Amino acid sequence: MAEYEFSKEEDKKIRDDFPLLNNRDIVYMDNAATTQKPVEVIDSWKRYYENYNANPFRGVYGLSVDATEVYEDARKAVAGFIGADSYCEIVFTRNASESINLLSTSLCEYILQPGDEIIVSIAEHHSNFLPWQQAAKRYGAKVVFFECEEDGEFKKEKLEELITGRTRILAITHLSNVLGRINDVKTFAEICHKNHVLISVDGAQSVPHIPVNVKELDVDFLQFSGHKMLAPMGIGVLYGKEELLNAMPPYMYGGEMIETVTRDGATYAELPHKFEAGTVNVGGAAALAEAIRYYEKIGFEKIMARERALTKAAIEKMGEIEGIEIIGSKDPTQHEGIITFLVDGVHPHDVAAIMDAEGVCVRAGHHCAQPLLQYLYDIREKKNTGGISTTRVSMAFYNTPEEVDRMAEALAKIRPEMGLT
Repeated sequence: MAEYEFSKEEDKKIRDDFPLLNNRDIVYMDNAATTQKPVEVIDSWKRYYENYNANPFRGVYGLSVDATEVYEDARKAVAGFIGADSYCEIVFTRNASESINLLSTSLCEYILQPGDEIIVSIAEHHSNFLPWQQAAKRYGAKVVFFECEEDGEFKKEKLEELITGRTRILAITHLSNVLGRINDVKTFAEICHKNHVLISVDGAQSVPHIPVNVKELDVDFLQFSGHKMLAPMGIGVLYGKEELLNAMPPYMYGGEMIETVTRDGATYAELPHKFEAGTVNVGGAAALAEAIRYYEKIGFEKIMARERALTKAAIEKMGEIEGIEIIGSKDPTQHEGIITFLVDGVHPHDVAAIMDAEGVCVRAGHHCAQPLLQYLYDIREKKNTGGISTTRVSMAFYNTPEEVDRMAEALAKIRPEMGLT
């Protein structure tokens, strides 16, 4: 048990922190979709509405000032967590999808011209593909795909070959929600900047599982969602370098994003308020800050050790079951808690339904990454049962070795129950 980095006492304390895991007899392994919430985070959201609720920025009375401080303190917590130079580089949104839509709309209005190119990796979640695809259509630009190897690796040589004098942006995930593989965005950023290209990174899967420092990576933009990292749904983050955010036009218009308004026009507020029109989600921001404190209390060293040990154990157990094929690399170290797989002769939706009957929650389908799964389907010579659908197990540090065993036991029953052995 030492390999899992948590003592039995720590294990129990962590499990006790998550009410849903104690209120339902389930094995929850759909953490790439959303994580469960610890008591501290739930209480912080509740505490805001019980003690500080007011519209921030808009009042000089004490309660409004308190609400403003809660919100801006949360922004500072996020900036510190990802190593941003300034809290002004942190824009709060509803989720990573909104962050990317904001960025693609505003940035492309600033820099994109007809004939320009946007490179998008083939492994992107639809949220980091569709906004760029639509922006390219609006401005007469072209989307160029950065394709990976069958094991999920993106080679820097391929990127260097793709970049031309018309390339303006690279959009790429830091950690694939299908393959679980970490991409070398630091190297990709170096290549981009050498060629005067901007890099935007989807950190929705990386920020909750590995240390992410935007300064060290030197990425121009990063997006992530609170709900995938223990915080409530409805709060997300866009990080951008200050000089770039300053140059970009607003995304939405309305209250609080202005400095002055006249009959003929308007001047806009300073960063980051220029991009936060209307009443903001203070309770969600406060809960996100509490989630960050929870991560920092445990520490990424332990979180990563735990999740990697669970992943290794799961892949080893899955390898002992007849008819299981893991998508992407066969090396457990190339899967950060995410294992996507096929069961020979069984449709992924049936796999998920049978596992659900055993109390094990996994995801089946295309995982909002149809271009990637179609690409892998084609290069594998269309071997998948169920077309481009697959089943995905995704773990978090609050999962346990016993739950890995229970998941594997449920998986081992599927082909026999379908009469395939």
